[in-house]
Amino acid sequence: MTTTTFSPSSPEPALQATETGDLVFSLPLEHNMLAPSAARHAARPILESWGLAEDQVYDTLLVISELVTNAVAHALPPVLLRLCAAAGDMGQIQVHVRDGGPRPAAHAAGWTATRSEDEHGRGEAIITTLTHRAGADCDSDGLIDHWAAVDAV
Repeated sequence: MTTTTFSPSSPEPALQATETGDLVFSLPLEHNMLAPSAARHAARPILESWGLAEDQVYDTLLVISELVTNAVAHALPPVLLRLCAAAGDMGQIQVHVRDGGPRPAAHAAGWTATRSEDEHGRGEAIITTLTHRAGADCDSDGLIDHWAAVDAV
């Protein structure tokens, strides 16, 4: 597995080679409205280096943007983006966005409350259209992993 980790404190992603040769990119994100943009800007060169065509990069970036936006708008921190592709098989890119679980009802509106109705609410339809599978899993720490499989062929 090759792991690429990028953090706001390091200007360049750090590469680590592992035994399986899988491709992995991880990016911790600030829990704010700039996180979707930061995720897209960091992920684009990684997806391009993995050999994805421009339309595949675009679709994957759109899925990333929707999942990160949902994490910032509806969940607690932390927010972590993780991209995975199996070694030698670029059939799919797995997009994972981990968050701290749902916000308490008192804070549920967040920054999306300042947006008009026509500016949000289409994320699930976009993700369903662009992916083969999508879902969410909860780990033992209470963090939620929202994931989607995007075609890379």
